[in-house]
Amino acid sequence: MREYLYKILEDSGTLTTEDIVIRILASAVLGAVVYISYWYTHAGTTYSKKFNVSLLTLTILTGAVMTVIGNNVALSLGMVGALSIVRFRTAIKDTRDTTYIFWAIIIGICCGVGDYKVAGVGSAVVFLVLLFLGRVRNENRMLLIIRAANAKELDLEGVISRYYNNKALLKVKNTTPETVELIYELTRKVYMESYKNESDITEHLYALGNVEYVNIVTQSDEISG
Repeated sequence: MREYLYKILEDSGTLTTEDIVIRILASAVLGAVVYISYWYTHAGTTYSKKFNVSLLTLTILTGAVMTVIGNNVALSLGMVGALSIVRFRTAIKDTRDTTYIFWAIIIGICCGVGDYKVAGVGSAVVFLVLLFLGRVRNENRMLLIIRAANAKELDLEGVISRYYNNKALLKVKNTTPETVELIYELTRKVYMESYKNESDITEHLYALGNVEYVNIVTQSDEISG
């Protein structure tokens, strides 16, 4: 039994050069599928060419690592120990990016162990799902922020309610003895529909008087570092 375990730990694998080349090339080809998918689903929104290139190289590197490890228990344990001391602190700006990172790693693992069927079929299904869904756009919300005299609170709420047809949601109200700050949340659709009105919301609000400022900002769901 001791000799058998020793043989497993010492076995360095018998992969030929042809096997190694095929596994690395398969990782590169399927990594290109991830590259195209990311480019298509993120075009015009949060597309990052640097991150997309990183996905491709990550797929190839994972395939290379798995090719080295193979069935060698000693190497696999050593690799886990080496990677455990590495801390990656790169912030993910879009929650969808996590999906692509896992996709790239899984392709590399499958190709590295020579299971091309799982890598190919899995990638094809994921690619078709993303293709069917099309370009997923971030439905960022708009925030309308108004600061005015406290006595104008009811007038402000009335103007906003009429202008946006009761579709503006009051999220925050900050008050002091002299001033009031209102923060409304609008969907982008409601905000764009307001362009059909003859005058802008800011004109109506400033017409009330004693309005310090009116700000319109985009509230993004992206994760920032």
